[in-house]
Amino acid sequence: MDLFETLHLDELSHGLANLSMFPYFDMAHYIVSVMALREQPGALQVSRVSPLACWFSSMLFCFGGAVLSAIMLAEPVVAPLSNSTSVLLASIIWYLVFYCPMDLVYSTAALLPLRLVLSGMKEVTRTWKVLGGVTQAHNKYKDSLLVMIAIGWAKGAGGGLISNFEQLVRGVWKPETNELLKMSYPTKITLFGAVLFALQQTQYLPLQKHHLMLIYTVFLVVNKSRMMLTGSSTSPFATIESVVYKTLFTGYSSYAALTDEVTKPCIDNVTANPVTSTAAKRKESSENGAAGRHTPVSPVQGQSESLEAKDESESAETTSCKKTD
Repeated sequence: MDLFETLHLDELSHGLANLSMFPYFDMAHYIVSVMALREQPGALQVSRVSPLACWFSSMLFCFGGAVLSAIMLAEPVVAPLSNSTSVLLASIIWYLVFYCPMDLVYSTAALLPLRLVLSGMKEVTRTWKVLGGVTQAHNKYKDSLLVMIAIGWAKGAGGGLISNFEQLVRGVWKPETNELLKMSYPTKITLFGAVLFALQQTQYLPLQKHHLMLIYTVFLVVNKSRMMLTGSSTSPFATIESVVYKTLFTGYSSYAALTDEVTKPCIDNVTANPVTSTAAKRKESSENGAAGRHTPVSPVQGQSESLEAKDESESAETTSCKKTD
């Protein structure tokens, strides 16, 4: 690409594409993932009650993408755990984050400057995971763009997509936290990357792979650093998402019209009844006044009659609304 050659970024993109993730970038991924687990509500208590459940949850956080993509590709689910070196490294980090004396490892890694570096390194590994998933699907399903997107998305954001199962391991069941109901920023940005790499893999996106890797990785790292420094969790695509949603998915609905027709009579009855009740009260007071010239009415009796009239009007309003429902 001429622009990359002009800006002398071609060598940088090649160097990034040939960068090895093990061990430093993988370590950063494990540290940030296990810290994210520790910061979940109740996770620290589970680590004291059941270390085995805590360890299994940590492995799902660290290798959730590989596990989910293996399930989708009908491969052995335990295949991601066959790399003993990676599992041992993740287990050591899990132990140090949760059980280190004086909590030194977590306290040190939680410092903002160090956490910025670790989070940036984790975002670099996201690029490799998404690209690896798209390439793996492309080798099995040459012309299936949807499968490539799904596998790349699963491999890059599998930890979030299987979060309900991970919570179940810790004894928590919150189906309303499903990522498909309300996607978080990592899940959205991973889906966006899976689409880009799938289009590039099928030659629909005229861009070389290492150039796309550089652009996507820089965007991930810069945006993640911005969000951490500003304390914001807003997606950079929030405006576009809002416009697309309002344009395509909030149109006119016959059910909405039916709902309006159902609720309108109740509103009309409620607004009309006060006038009727007021007129009835005026008529009743005039009749009582005329009757008062001949027969006196006790205050208690008048009060009870007004209460009975009020109860009858309220029951009439409720009956009319129920009939319209």
